[in-house]
Amino acid sequence: MTDFDHDIRTAGTATAAPDPRTSIYGEYAAYLPQVMDMVVSRIEDFDRAVRERTGEGAYEHFNHRIKGDASMREKCDRKGLPQTPFSALHDIHDAIGCRIVCSFVDDVYALAKHIEAQPEFTVLETKDYVRRPKPNGYRSYHMIVSVETPFPDVTRSTPGHYPVEIQLRTIAMDSWAALEHQVKYKKDLGNANVQIITQELKRCADELASCDLQMQTIRNLINENR
Repeated sequence: MTDFDHDIRTAGTATAAPDPRTSIYGEYAAYLPQVMDMVVSRIEDFDRAVRERTGEGAYEHFNHRIKGDASMREKCDRKGLPQTPFSALHDIHDAIGCRIVCSFVDDVYALAKHIEAQPEFTVLETKDYVRRPKPNGYRSYHMIVSVETPFPDVTRSTPGHYPVEIQLRTIAMDSWAALEHQVKYKKDLGNANVQIITQELKRCADELASCDLQMQTIRNLINENR
């Protein structure tokens, strides 16, 4: 489970600008909702285009948030960084986060390809946990994208660049992550139960991955016969 999973599952979607007078983001707080809107619009445009062409959307669910002040300050402390705008918007890359939940594995990669093709976006890093899951069974496709904007950034550059974390996964992957989140933050399970649950979670992850592949195969067969 990632910081973004925890932020979304505990706080929901946040779009309001943080208060620059008190925020760790300082004067750049006012730009964050606008940067997020730029990313959201590119993804929603793709969904509309796919829907018009095929009658099906590019995704099922789309969550996005600006990382809360307390959460970002805690992350700076955890990483041994000063609580400054530079740390929050340069050294750390998830002040803005998007999670896109798709029906099929192919949709995950189609969206990733669309994001990579946007002229304002530069992909800084990708982690493909779909093809190479984490040892505990976690599966998702992660991207860190630098978004070119008309606003100044923490390096005093204009146009400025703001990092955005984007996670793409299927419904099955997201369901598994929700369950794993509950386990991680449950304090009274006991060591023996944790071990059993961890083993069962890994087994479920493998079975869900197999279901994702089977569902993709069925979809491909349907599309071939249209």
